Amino acid sequence: MDQHAPAQADPHAEIRVEVRKLCAKFPGEYWRELDARRGYPTEFVNALTEAGWLAALIPEEYGGAGLPLSGAAAILEEIQASGCNGAACHAQMYIMGTILRHGSAAQKARYLPKIAAGELRLQAFGVTEPTSGTDTTSLRTTARREGEKYIVNGQKIWTSRAEHSDLMLLLARTTPRDQVAKKTEGLSTFIVDMREALGKGLTIRPIRTMMNHNSCEVFFDNMEVPAENLVGVEGKGFRYILDGMNAERLLIAAECIGDAKWFIEKARNYAKERVLFGRPIGANQGVQFPIARAYAQMRAAEAIVKEGLAKFERGEPCGEEANMGKMLAAEASWAAGEACVNTHGGFGFAEEYDIERKFRETRLYQVAPISTNLILSYIGEHVLGMPRSY
Repeated sequence: MDQHAPAQADPHAEIRVEVRKLCAKFPGEYWRELDARRGYPTEFVNALTEAGWLAALIPEEYGGAGLPLSGAAAILEEIQASGCNGAACHAQMYIMGTILRHGSAAQKARYLPKIAAGELRLQAFGVTEPTSGTDTTSLRTTARREGEKYIVNGQKIWTSRAEHSDLMLLLARTTPRDQVAKKTEGLSTFIVDMREALGKGLTIRPIRTMMNHNSCEVFFDNMEVPAENLVGVEGKGFRYILDGMNAERLLIAAECIGDAKWFIEKARNYAKERVLFGRPIGANQGVQFPIARAYAQMRAAEAIVKEGLAKFERGEPCGEEANMGKMLAAEASWAAGEACVNTHGGFGFAEEYDIERKFRETRLYQVAPISTNLILSYIGEHVLGMPRSY
């Protein structure tokens, strides 16, 4: 079995090969050094940008590759399967859809060519708040229109890469919740140029976490945003954000599949090479079976994600596949991580093997970008037709 062999009919086989070549230039030592100091992989992100991979979804007319979502998924999967970490830049992939589908012609012309060229980074996604969590419609950040600008006040949390991004896609309430017929109304989406706003109403505070994810709290104190930076129609921002959530879940699922492949390959190789009591430890079913089971889980998740990507690209509803794919892929990567750690024993906890770093990184996706319980609620209500559970 070659974990990295392109599928026979894989339309993105060449992309996978090239991404792996790029990732080979950033071995475990690079990531371990960054992890120790919680550094941002600037060189890696620059290399991806220069190669055009972070402009994958931007249409060719704006300088991008114009790839479908499955192309972006292939890029992110290979990054993870190569032992690297796409979390430093994956938001640029899934935020992009909101601007592509709902941004004005002027916004696209202003931002997309510079993002494609690497002159601007679109990496920050300001949605989650300390008090509301995944109850997005209860967010408290407000944007009040005053002439040709909006005045923003509030706070966001888990706004990853805010320190390393030029632009943020921000969701804020423009109409008080008690003045709208539905709680999903009255929310608006904005493109925030953080270069201009930093120190002028915008404050960024890093949050140190168990993995090197460059997460932050972001505070808005009468921050001004030009009215022209409103995406789409005022009050309809929640729908715009929802449009991108299926894409986000499919792309994160692809990353988890890549993580699972990395763990399985690492565990398989060690199980074949490590000899104890006169034979390879992989001959013991207690070692072999968890690896085999994780592989089966990964392949099942991979099939669901592939179906979801195909539906997304055809413009068909894909909420079921996006949610199940994210949940199953995250569970597969965690199972593969467990098997890999157990296979290596004490060495699984040694930094030089990179397993403990990847183990911490992949654990995040049991919780983010949406918790498993909310996914199960979606399946129960919207797929199986049971009563709403929350």
